[in-house]
Amino acid sequence: MPFALVAEQLLNGLQLGLMLFLLAAGLTLVFGIMDMINLAHGSLYMVGAYLAAALQGWTGSFVLAVLLAIPATLAVGVAVEIVVLRTLYDRDHLDQVLATFGLILFFNEAVRLIWGPAGLALPLPAWLTVPVPILPGIYYPAYRLAIIVVALLVALLLYLGVMRTRIGMLIRAGASNREMIGALGINIKLLYTLVFGLGAALAGLAGLMQAPILTVQIGMGENILILAFVVIVIGGIGSIRGAFLAAIFVGLIDTLGRAFLPNLLRQVLDSASASTAAPALSSMLIYLLMAMVLVVRPEGLFPASRR
Repeated sequence: MPFALVAEQLLNGLQLGLMLFLLAAGLTLVFGIMDMINLAHGSLYMVGAYLAAALQGWTGSFVLAVLLAIPATLAVGVAVEIVVLRTLYDRDHLDQVLATFGLILFFNEAVRLIWGPAGLALPLPAWLTVPVPILPGIYYPAYRLAIIVVALLVALLLYLGVMRTRIGMLIRAGASNREMIGALGINIKLLYTLVFGLGAALAGLAGLMQAPILTVQIGMGENILILAFVVIVIGGIGSIRGAFLAAIFVGLIDTLGRAFLPNLLRQVLDSASASTAAPALSSMLIYLLMAMVLVVRPEGLFPASRR
């Protein structure tokens, strides 16, 4: 097995894992702090991609589109929290699931009305399409490398923000006992709005970074949202560190499985069967990992109470 191929697939797995982390980090913050099950989180991922594609069409600049799409997605998240989700905090999880599922339908139809049913493209500037040497004789696409660097930087800033700042202290306190910090005079509604807006911005960032690789289309956030929930379960609800490590595990398992399982299965199956079975087995390995973690550590690898 060529070393270059293994190195490339490891980087692809890292890139997918970091994308999942950006999506899962906002989701785990919202659930861990606000006790809110938000099925519409994937819709914010989709909105970020559509906004970036539209803004690039208007401005002609990829970088400017990215810089504008992130705060725009944050603003959409804040509006959703104020108008819809704020009324659901005292309701049970079933009501939250039904309401946020309704938001998925709303966002899908809103996107269809604004941008039409056809997908959009988010073309990259020329300087992000060139291969970059990472090791002697090994090249990797510049844009995928940029995704890894940006996602790692965001992960570091998020960790420092949650663990080393006053607002981060309030976020962690809210995850532990929101009634108490409310009694101490903290504006819990404003804190929730900020947390949800941050989660929306992270989801939008993940969506717009994935947009040049995949087609920007209606419903694009629904399948990846399932993987984000798996990441949260494995890492531990409310844990940023757990979400980061679990996302890397899931990304590597999925990517390496899809890359190398077909050749392994061809040793015992015909080529067509092996190509069909490999993606399914790769997905099964992710859920098998989740099941094993739940058996050994039902609260996840790094539950928030032990962070």
